[in-house]
Amino acid sequence: MPKCFPLPLLILLVLLDLGYTFWQNYQLPLEGDLPQIVLPAPDCRQVLGDPFGWAALTRHEVYVAPNRFFAHAAMVGYFKSVPFALQRLGMSPISSIYAACALFNTLVQALIMYVLGRYASGTWSLRSRRLWVTMALLVPLFQVGGYHNQMGIADNSITYTFFYGFPLLLLLLYFLPFYQAEVDQRPFHVGPLTWLGLVGLMVVLSFNGAIVPGVVAVLGAGIALRWLGRQGPLLRQGEWAEVRRRIPWQPFGLLIIFGLLCLYSLYIGTFEAERLTHTLPLWERYQRLPLGLNDQFRRPGLPIFLGAVLLNLALIRWAAPATENGRRLLRVGRWLGLFALVFILLLPLGGYRNYRPLILRRDSVLPILLALLALYTLTSYYLLRHLPAARRRGYLAWVLVLSAFYTVSDHPGLPRTNACERQAFQTLAQSAGPVVPLPNDCTVMAWELITYPDASETPAQLLDYWGVTWGKRLYYQQPKQ
Repeated sequence: MPKCFPLPLLILLVLLDLGYTFWQNYQLPLEGDLPQIVLPAPDCRQVLGDPFGWAALTRHEVYVAPNRFFAHAAMVGYFKSVPFALQRLGMSPISSIYAACALFNTLVQALIMYVLGRYASGTWSLRSRRLWVTMALLVPLFQVGGYHNQMGIADNSITYTFFYGFPLLLLLLYFLPFYQAEVDQRPFHVGPLTWLGLVGLMVVLSFNGAIVPGVVAVLGAGIALRWLGRQGPLLRQGEWAEVRRRIPWQPFGLLIIFGLLCLYSLYIGTFEAERLTHTLPLWERYQRLPLGLNDQFRRPGLPIFLGAVLLNLALIRWAAPATENGRRLLRVGRWLGLFALVFILLLPLGGYRNYRPLILRRDSVLPILLALLALYTLTSYYLLRHLPAARRRGYLAWVLVLSAFYTVSDHPGLPRTNACERQAFQTLAQSAGPVVPLPNDCTVMAWELITYPDASETPAQLLDYWGVTWGKRLYYQQPKQ
């Protein structure tokens, strides 16, 4: 990138965008899963006492989230500590809740940018201009408003960030040594401490729900096929003994262990309580995939981004000088296309949820979105370094226009804010009675209006726990006419 973008300016651009992201997230309302998981509600308690789903395995018990222990434990630990830390810094109880949500969402976004920047630049050093260039390429593509419903990474629902964005951040860290070995064209090898760290990540990630096992299945198969492809001459000659001798047992051992853990997680996930109430025949789920794709592409944000990635690959193929790195990026693009196709075709096998009627939604395809972000960053950085000078200036202008488009699209006018919900919390905090009527202008820490007091039992207990109210204050809202 031209020197007209010095390192301090790049750092300032990234930090300003992260500050803007925090401010946007600070305005978001709470949702109904948060109190159920954090308090926790009675039906969310069993998973916290059964991390590895023994009850599902040995007694075939059906309960909430048998394969999501670490996601639930992370939410409980975070929201039972961070709001109080913010209150000790002078925040009010109400503000501390929203600030805790905004802080986590912003940190996840920042860390995903940092890790993707490491993939693209090859360095962790915060003094490196290369790293900050790659992160500056990424920041406009993270949408809190704008095109969030098509390409959001850190979700407007904090629960979904814990269940999807955060585990996939950890998965990016897990696969980094594999990626680096491929880039360096060297055998995969890590030391004992790194190996133990990867094993720990495998355990945590396997029990974070179904999204990680799906990614591991497709990527693990791809890595194995890639290795077998390199053994083609030996396989054609029938040299099976030599092929077995060449098996890299350290990386394959890690992938096999990870795969077995994921298979176990998927099995105990079949005892998820939601499967009893959310049903749809498998063929009908596949019939809904095109509708989900259409929903993702009905607004221009995602189609333009996908077009930008394809344009980058075309420029590497036909406009940039031929290099080994360029050929590698083209191979990565082909593998990503195959990964996306296989992953989408596997989605209906993961079951059906009423709140995700079209099967395919931004959260269910988040691994593909992250892969596209990584490929865009890798290819854009490559082109900014390798295009001839005249073409590079034109390409830089295109990148700046694209970045401006997404920056402007992520406007501050969010479709829903927490202003109404904050007012409801203030009303509860100032009320002395055990049951408080609230206006029906918005949901209050719920997915729907709470129309009778007992339905607010769990949120009311959590608000008392956080210090928003003095004692439990049940509440209800009159249904809209």
